[in-house]
Amino acid sequence: MKAIIIGAGIGGLSTAIALRKIGMDVKVFESKQEVRFAGAGLAIGANAVRALKQFGAGDSVLRDGRVLDELRILTPSGKILQRTDTAVISHKYGPNNVTIERGKLLELLMGALGPEQIVHTGKTCYRFEQNDNGVKVWFEDGSTEEGDLLIGADGVYSTIRENLLPNAKPRYAGYTCWRAVVKAGPDLRGYNPNVFIETWGRRGRFGLVPLPDNRIYWFACVNAKARDSQLKAFTPLDLMKIFEGYHEPIPQILAQTSNHQLLHHDIYDLPPIRRFAFGRIVLLGDAAHAMTPNLGQGAGQSIEDAVILASHLKRNSPIKEALERYEQERTSRTRQITRMSKRIGMVAQLNERVSVALRDALFPLIPDRVLEKQLQFLYEVELKGLL
Repeated sequence: MKAIIIGAGIGGLSTAIALRKIGMDVKVFESKQEVRFAGAGLAIGANAVRALKQFGAGDSVLRDGRVLDELRILTPSGKILQRTDTAVISHKYGPNNVTIERGKLLELLMGALGPEQIVHTGKTCYRFEQNDNGVKVWFEDGSTEEGDLLIGADGVYSTIRENLLPNAKPRYAGYTCWRAVVKAGPDLRGYNPNVFIETWGRRGRFGLVPLPDNRIYWFACVNAKARDSQLKAFTPLDLMKIFEGYHEPIPQILAQTSNHQLLHHDIYDLPPIRRFAFGRIVLLGDAAHAMTPNLGQGAGQSIEDAVILASHLKRNSPIKEALERYEQERTSRTRQITRMSKRIGMVAQLNERVSVALRDALFPLIPDRVLEKQLQFLYEVELKGLL
């Protein structure tokens, strides 16, 4: 059985590894001229680490990533609004949350695929068809490919989804984000390399995420109109003015960030859709359920998709039935996580004086059992073995 995967991001590569694990022939097609081992940092939740272990990449991610002791949400003055002990999470749910650079995770996934060249770059899919016997894909360079099923893992602006569900459009979350990865200097004040910090203030939200090798991934989110050309041209100096007065080490981090290190993106998600499976064609990852990054579950849900899709293809025949079962299992869960992440982003990005004061007063009063229930939903996912 042969699978054609469109997209060589985290979801596409994870799916390729999982499908090869169950004995399928796989080809991955990427529109860019190379698989870019770039980007900033990301979090891999305990659920995703378990999924990675299903196809043999979990140990390498734990080895090359960083396991943190604690998550904190602070005010600009440094007051703690919420503290989460991740060691307790690890004990209860298995492998702990891990932070890692996106490029490093892609390298690990490419390595797990092995030496065989199954990733083909410079291949932009513009058309596809299916019938009772299989699928056929056309690429802009004039080439074609045929297989038994087609997997659209081509991101939030998916060509595959656009053709199948033309009304399913990404939506702007209302805020824009700058990111960078920097080296932690020896005189960095107020920085704990074992603690992930988010600071919520009226002028914006700032995150500090420790990475291996004494590196820090930081992000800054500000409410703004979409596609603002002035914000796109911002430098770290401009951000220093926005976040002036925020606690240490935020000013130091911005001061040591150079212009070329800065990445900027508006934040989009995908309103939940009800269908992932269309005969022999299926959507996966951001193409199916792009979500805001507020729960650190974007990459994790793509990795979950890969394992669960492979498990259904292994256990169910014909292909259409396997894809339908995958759809039934994934649509409800990813819909709920997308909505949870959107709500958290709305709370974190509050900027009116009264609403911020109310949030900051009420947030520390949230019972631990409420957070525990949320974590339980995120981390307790059923992952059937691939072997």
